[in-house]
Amino acid sequence: MSQVLQAPPPTAPPADGDLAALAARHGLTVSGARASLPGYIRQLWARRHFIAAFSTAKLTSQYSQAKLGQLWQVMTPLLNAAVYYLIFGVLLQTKRGVPDYVPFLVTGVFIWTFTQSSILAGTRAISGNLGLVRALHFPRAALPISFCLQQLQQLLFSMAALSVILLGFGVPPAASWLLAVPALVLQFVFNAGVSLVLARLGARTPDLAQLMPFVLRTWMYASGVMFSIDHILRTHTDLPSWVGTVLQLNPAAVYIDLMRFALIDSFHGSQLPPHVWALATGWALLAGIGGFIYFWKAEETYGRG
Repeated sequence: MSQVLQAPPPTAPPADGDLAALAARHGLTVSGARASLPGYIRQLWARRHFIAAFSTAKLTSQYSQAKLGQLWQVMTPLLNAAVYYLIFGVLLQTKRGVPDYVPFLVTGVFIWTFTQSSILAGTRAISGNLGLVRALHFPRAALPISFCLQQLQQLLFSMAALSVILLGFGVPPAASWLLAVPALVLQFVFNAGVSLVLARLGARTPDLAQLMPFVLRTWMYASGVMFSIDHILRTHTDLPSWVGTVLQLNPAAVYIDLMRFALIDSFHGSQLPPHVWALATGWALLAGIGGFIYFWKAEETYGRG
């Protein structure tokens, strides 16, 4: 008598509730699940030494193949300032009506470079480090923050050269130089927040990194790096009122002018926009807190194909 082999009847897949109960019974959790916001902050703080070490290592390796090495950290913004002085200060005569124009220009170039480099590095923070993101489990916000910290370290090297330039052009040291510290802290928070926003956008759309240099170049021309916004508004009274408002509320211009006010004796408080410290703090909090939450909300998606 022949026997017919029959396949076992198909079983229905377990329901989601059953899988969740099974995982809970065995202490399993979702791999790469997003932590709560307070928990995420604690994870980030626990890896503060990694953030500092990673930023320092990136800074050290940046010019490791160049013969002049770390001197390029200072020479690059100085060469940019020299080019801008030739084109804007000499050829276009933007130095008219601006006392201490060389310290004015170099300060603007250094502070703008800090924001520009932080944002460019932040845009590529996730998309340019996919191997690290996929290999290790850590809060992804550590990457854009570490790149901003790298640019802050580079700025501090440049500030030593800026001090020499200020002294060489007759700008005496003053107690107001101490105001550079809170100004840099606020600018760092702002840069980090914008970098976190663009890191999330860049992780989804890598082509954004190719577009950002054009956006930043346009932003630079509106930030008073090579000219005095106050002087432009006083001498061009025919400009629409909204143009003056936009120029004065521009966060990059706010941080540049704050640093000029702190370091350059001839740059007076009357040249600053109204309530400048409140404005600088507001931009830092808006970008820093908003950018951090925006980045955190997509934590589970980084590194996935």
